[in-house]
Amino acid sequence: MNIWVDADACPVAIKEILFKAADRTKTPTTLLANHALRIPPSRFIKFIQVSSGFDVADDEIVKRVVAGDLVVTQDIPLAAEVIEKGATALNPRGELYTTSNIRSRLNMRDFMDTMRASGVQTGGPPALNQADKQAFANNLDRILTKAK
Repeated sequence: MNIWVDADACPVAIKEILFKAADRTKTPTTLLANHALRIPPSRFIKFIQVSSGFDVADDEIVKRVVAGDLVVTQDIPLAAEVIEKGATALNPRGELYTTSNIRSRLNMRDFMDTMRASGVQTGGPPALNQADKQAFANNLDRILTKAK
């Protein structure tokens, strides 16, 4: 199993949880982003910088991911693509995307995009809180334990 991180919008607190988990479980973890990132020295953690552009990091993740891998992303279309390839998708708030919930998430995302395009102010998600970090850490631990 490899962990792939859509790192452009991944919160620092979530990256830190991932870094600790990668070393603790000896799980190869790769962060992809279109800007430079600092990662801790570890033989299990690497960073790939992709060129700037719409969905470049997402496309690279889809190209590299295989069944059984884990992708950490809040990008719902990316989550849908990796699920189709047999991988697991987890968002930074700890929500596991599955074949049974991804279609409704995509529909809601598209609806909200339409609302914003028509001028409706929808606001963004609330700030990441301690409960979100705990939910992420718990689900990550479950996934890694199951994989080992």
